[in-house]
Amino acid sequence: MKLTDISRQLATAFAAVGVSGLVLVGCNNSSAPEATKQPVTEGATAETAASDIDPEHTKIVIGTTEGDFADMVRNQVKSSLEAQGYEVELVAFTDYVRPNLALAEGDLDINIFQHKPYLDNFKKENNLDLVEAFQVPTAPLGIYSGKKTSLDAAYKGMSVSAPNDPSNFARALVMMNDLGWIKLKDNIDPLTASKADIADNSKYDIEIVELEAAQLPRARDEVDFAVINGNYATDSGIKLTEALFQEPSFAYVNWSAIKSADAGKKWVEDVTNAYNSEAFKKYAHETFPGYKYPKIWGTDHSANTDTAANTAPVEAAAQ
Repeated sequence: MKLTDISRQLATAFAAVGVSGLVLVGCNNSSAPEATKQPVTEGATAETAASDIDPEHTKIVIGTTEGDFADMVRNQVKSSLEAQGYEVELVAFTDYVRPNLALAEGDLDINIFQHKPYLDNFKKENNLDLVEAFQVPTAPLGIYSGKKTSLDAAYKGMSVSAPNDPSNFARALVMMNDLGWIKLKDNIDPLTASKADIADNSKYDIEIVELEAAQLPRARDEVDFAVINGNYATDSGIKLTEALFQEPSFAYVNWSAIKSADAGKKWVEDVTNAYNSEAFKKYAHETFPGYKYPKIWGTDHSANTDTAANTAPVEAAAQ
């Protein structure tokens, strides 16, 4: 199966409503259902308050998971919006459930922590009227060295560790298919690929070692190659630029989410502009090397063009 075939199937898969609950976000490795609020910086001055902001929405509450997404708000976005005249509050969560529920209930104005397959599935299962707004830099899944330090060192009988949760395991299989290490069956759903979907493993006769995602960095010395989630790689001190191969698909680049009723409002446009500003791009490139950057930026992403990731936000959510 060629990469272009996988890409087309990914786009088709995202258009389907019935994405199962197997899809996970994978951008934070904590599961405790807690949230912490950042103290709000002193409000805008009289001059900035008179600036061009949304007069009906002068305070923006942003929810993220703790880690890189929260840092993006603290270090760049918050000050940018406050300089424009907004009051900004950051709420940092340590789970993947409450950010969407809090958004739907009105405790947040916008959240940033999830990829589109997860959002689509979550809002379907919980009957939430949410929509994605813009992409943000995201730590991608990658293949890292274990006992072997080069992809050219691949050999028959080698071992490759991979995350054992269904969503990320499927992503690992697609990556191995892209490399030509295995061949997946034709017309499979790449979002739910499993060992049963491997058509041919005879080229390298790979021993696939399934581990909890958090264990993958620590177990690198026990396998020849390791497929590691970006957040677990960075948490363990592994630089994303050390990856021997990163998934080329933009299917798992994370999005912000808002309530559908807020689409098109000025404050949403202002937050979008803050995340797509030249200042933020410079910060992201300097702070998060090796990340997958938003497709709209038009630079530093692979030749793969995922239709699902490039669809306009409101139209994509309606699929």
